[in-house]
Amino acid sequence: MEICTLLGIEHGLIALTKIDLVDEEWLELVIDEIEDFSRGTFLEGAPVIPLSSATGQGLDEFKNALDKLCKKIPERSYSGIFRLPVDRIFTMKGFGTVITGSLISGHISTGDTVMIYPSGITAKVRGIQAHNKKVDTAKAGMRTAINFQGVEKASVNRGDVVSGPEILEPSYMLDISVLYLDSNKKPIKNRTRVRFHAGTSEILGNLILLDTDELAPGEKTVAQLRLDRPVTLVKDDRFVIRSYSPIRTIGGGQILNPIPKKHKRFNKEVIENLNNLPDKSPEDLILYHVREAGYEGISFSRLRIMVNIPDKKLLLAINTLLSKRVLIQVDKDKKIFIHKAHMDEL
Repeated sequence: MEICTLLGIEHGLIALTKIDLVDEEWLELVIDEIEDFSRGTFLEGAPVIPLSSATGQGLDEFKNALDKLCKKIPERSYSGIFRLPVDRIFTMKGFGTVITGSLISGHISTGDTVMIYPSGITAKVRGIQAHNKKVDTAKAGMRTAINFQGVEKASVNRGDVVSGPEILEPSYMLDISVLYLDSNKKPIKNRTRVRFHAGTSEILGNLILLDTDELAPGEKTVAQLRLDRPVTLVKDDRFVIRSYSPIRTIGGGQILNPIPKKHKRFNKEVIENLNNLPDKSPEDLILYHVREAGYEGISFSRLRIMVNIPDKKLLLAINTLLSKRVLIQVDKDKKIFIHKAHMDEL
């Protein structure tokens, strides 16, 4: 339940299984227990559907409740970036290397050239299966298997991400908003060693608390994660952190900046800016990152992962800022922008 909450899940229902094995009185007792347990969580008031796969009792009610729930859930606003976190790699005789995963955004078609991150290996898609059927294109939300040309099984690992060439950017650091769970027994200290879980990866790293020396159970803050291996994430990706030893879930949250600079602790301006990032409009977010980039400027490809909105919306926001002359395009081929304030200084 804590992990579902940390991942931002807001909708659900409860299947109460194996009801053919108990009497009515026991069933009512368990339903009361479930309602008590789910009070104060995102499942408070959710339908509890008693059912049995052995007798079929309750299955129709379960399907109807699922249909109703699916109609209430708003469409997810996917960015245009194709991303598939790898969860399984195997070889098939006559086919070669196959990877599987849940396609979390964008789409992929047979014949596309893709890149495996963070290694940077490129390959061509030979074939795609979704839910055990051969398809030409797979879209966000589908369980997907991709067959590659010329990729060795040993060169791909669980936790890698398949995307378009030169789209994502590996980083050893992440700016995050993190909730330290109320169920923890003692505060977490700055630089604590943690296990970071995002997509299908598990990476060890240190949690750098930017505005305090320790975080009490139930508290939320902005922080920086410094990892042992690079990850390729985008803004608003959800993550879970677990303790180094013994292993248990201690917190989680969302990515504020997937490719940040190293921050000094107790810098009021940095802390205030990070706290304000989730509420910024796309235009304000673009201006913030362009200003932070200084004279070097920032490319469109970097803005895609730092703002994480559909490409059309991103281009519209950039064009609005260009027309207001607060953003200056300094390289048309590479689409690099700098802030007007830096141009004026130069």
